[in-house]
Amino acid sequence: MKQNHPVILVRKRKSHQASHHGGSWKIAYADFMTAMMAFFLVMWLLAIASPQELTQIAEYFRTPLKVALTTGDKSSSESSPIPGGGDDPTQQDGLVKRQIDTLEKRDEELRLNKLREKLDELIESDPRLKALRPHLLINMMDEGLRIQIIDSQNRPMFKTGSAQVESYMRDILRAIAPILNDLPNKISLSGHTDDIPYASGERGYSNWELSADRANASRRELIAGGLSEGKVLRVVGMAATMSLKQHGADDAINRRITVLVLNKQTQQGIEHENGESNAMDVAQPVELKSLAPAATAPATLIAPEQPAAVPTPINSDSQQR
Repeated sequence: MKQNHPVILVRKRKSHQASHHGGSWKIAYADFMTAMMAFFLVMWLLAIASPQELTQIAEYFRTPLKVALTTGDKSSSESSPIPGGGDDPTQQDGLVKRQIDTLEKRDEELRLNKLREKLDELIESDPRLKALRPHLLINMMDEGLRIQIIDSQNRPMFKTGSAQVESYMRDILRAIAPILNDLPNKISLSGHTDDIPYASGERGYSNWELSADRANASRRELIAGGLSEGKVLRVVGMAATMSLKQHGADDAINRRITVLVLNKQTQQGIEHENGESNAMDVAQPVELKSLAPAATAPATLIAPEQPAAVPTPINSDSQQR
């Protein structure tokens, strides 16, 4: 006779002590490896990119989002109650004029950036200039495109204590001269020296005259290389007043020539400084008496100084200027 026995089910509860927290750590690890792969991919792309591509990438991220999306300021973002004008409808400078100035400024920046790209391509294609690449600093400024030809302790751009141009400095200036003619913008030349003084100080021939002479010598080399004679707007000597920030005033890198391709605003400012002034127009000589200060003592005639002797630098012949 078959007996029916009850079936007993025994359920054993698993211990959580040996658990590996499921598979969540695998997902986190996969995300971390994906991020690292993306990071090294970006670093590799930046390493193989050309200087022109890096400049374009930097300009892309430098552009404000509003300008990139709307192509400039719109009247909707203005608080002026008069669309297209300023506070007064009779004024000429308003929203419309600001938009035109913004577009012109942006077009000029694009032209200067293209000029910078041409200079970079010229340096990379010319073996002579490529070897001198550490001596060239090219960057954009608020005043325009600045090209600095810097000195070094082992390879000076000029003869010691003089404005005689070295051969490699001549190669640089004559090579970049034709490219500077591509834009109608005028240029400004400035010479810089270190702060090592001459024995006579600033009474005779000093770093002021030396920096101005070197700037003029660079101007002559640019013209010899094909630069239009009307392109140069200003030639100045700065002596040691404009030292580079990260270097000492007596460092060799402070001995340099700066070629500044001026933008329209800076060029107009320089031309305005040397244009007609708003000086008072005196019609009658009697009016000069009211302008002249009262004389308190008779003027003393100062005898002219004797011509200074031949300048000799304080430093030794082996030290550059």
